[in-house]
Amino acid sequence: MQRYFPVFDWLSRYSKADFPRDLGSGLSVGILLVPQGMAYAMIAGLPPVYGLYASLFPLLVYSVFGTSRYLGIGPVAMDSLLVAAGLGILGANGPAEYIALAIALAFFVGAIQLALGVLRMGFLVNFLSRPVISGFISAAALIIMLSQLKHLFGAKIPESNRIYELIINAFEALPNIQGFDLLIGLLGIIIILLFRKWKRKFPAILLVVVLGILAAFIFDLEARGVRLVGSIPMGLPAFAIPELSLEMILKLWPIALTLAMIGYLEAISIAKGIEDKSNEDRLDPNQELRALGLSNMLGSFFQAYPVTASFSRSALLFDSGARSNISGLISGVVVVVTLLFLTPVFYYLPKAVLASIIMVTVFRLIDVSYALSLWHRRRDEFFILLGTFLLTLFVGITEGILVGVLLSLLLMLYRTSNPHFAVLENIKGTDYYRNVDRFTGDQNIREDLLIVRFDDQLYFGNCSFFKRQLFKYVKEKGPQLEAVILNAEAINYIDSTATRMLHKTITKLREEGKQFYITGAIGPLRDIIFDSALLEVIPKSHLFVRIVEAVAYHDGKETPTPLQKKVTWQSKKSAN
Repeated sequence: MQRYFPVFDWLSRYSKADFPRDLGSGLSVGILLVPQGMAYAMIAGLPPVYGLYASLFPLLVYSVFGTSRYLGIGPVAMDSLLVAAGLGILGANGPAEYIALAIALAFFVGAIQLALGVLRMGFLVNFLSRPVISGFISAAALIIMLSQLKHLFGAKIPESNRIYELIINAFEALPNIQGFDLLIGLLGIIIILLFRKWKRKFPAILLVVVLGILAAFIFDLEARGVRLVGSIPMGLPAFAIPELSLEMILKLWPIALTLAMIGYLEAISIAKGIEDKSNEDRLDPNQELRALGLSNMLGSFFQAYPVTASFSRSALLFDSGARSNISGLISGVVVVVTLLFLTPVFYYLPKAVLASIIMVTVFRLIDVSYALSLWHRRRDEFFILLGTFLLTLFVGITEGILVGVLLSLLLMLYRTSNPHFAVLENIKGTDYYRNVDRFTGDQNIREDLLIVRFDDQLYFGNCSFFKRQLFKYVKEKGPQLEAVILNAEAINYIDSTATRMLHKTITKLREEGKQFYITGAIGPLRDIIFDSALLEVIPKSHLFVRIVEAVAYHDGKETPTPLQKKVTWQSKKSAN
């Protein structure tokens, strides 16, 4: 029960002395969550109240099923942008249908995450490499910031998820800028930035919200043309089963799959980062996947759109010393109080204030330093980042990340199909054998021996490369060559295609009068050798632990001891 319901684990160990910390943390995050939730709902193209709905039940569900006490679950900028980008191309017929699609999307995202968690498929997120994510997030952050110019300017600017269209539309709207909206938004940005430099722990976002509401109420800014949030429905969200037809599933699955993977990646990355700082080991990746899935699925029954972990709120939980998931329950209480009693107050909140909060928040997502480090150290990965960044900016959100993942996989396939292949020679005065290209002049060169090391698994994708390189070096050695020694320490697997290739290669070398030895084969590789036709061309006496033993055997100076034979020939069959 504790495995699938972690609440029973931490609740059984909960101490009353921990409650003050949880109370303070929960209240701090709840106060931050209310304006953030409304702001992120606007990014998603939804009325602000849906940000509060998404801040309530998913948070409560995660408190029961989640394994991290520091994750602040709820609406976030990135997922909100993906919702807007994904649903925007579907062409919903009016706000009601758009809201229904967003809620159905939450259920679909949750179902995918839950299924992956049950099947223990959390490792799939590893296919989203950091360069892809960094390029995608940086581009998306720029799009988010530009999409908020309509609220900052107080003018109507057509929506788009392509940067050049947003810039063109913003320039065309310059003559229609509302001065009060722009002034309020700029003041909000300045106040938040100043407090971040002066006193980071001060709730600057809350201060900006309060000042904006007071200014709008006292000076009647609505009459001066300032756009306000307006009426927000009072009360808790009603229970309703999301509408999810086969036609809708076919429309939503690409964006749902993307959101499911991105959402999990965000949550697990934040949780692991904080866990490293706190020196804890509580996180269960597959349970986190299940917890996120249930949060999205059950949240959709109460009108929530897709959610995941927020970096800013999670950091606040960590900094304020949250002791358990009770802090999340307390944050949920703050949202409940807001929905039941405080929504009339938020009528006077200027949309420019929410725009300032969004713009400052997402600006931090742009990671220039990482891109520069890749440029200097990993040029190939830099171009993957750049390609993902440009595609996301100029083509689309979904296209950018999908092509980025494809580029990463292609780079991985290229690297595994052309792995490092080294020729080794003996270092003078030692029994070490190292790469000839790294120790020029310090080696004892032997023309009668070719010693090579292959630094990858040997499979259908690189066996032709292995064969070409091997015979290239065999040819360079010339007629004096008597034997080839393969250092297999880095080879952990040989598939059937590579086994066949290796069999033919050794057979050809033996026909030419050359011996073939293998050294350093680990257990799984020995099992493959002993269970395959390779034993027909590689006698057990040609298997060694170290290169120096193979060389001594070839020179006739040494025969394997019983212990060496036992270690070298050990396999699953012999162990049984």
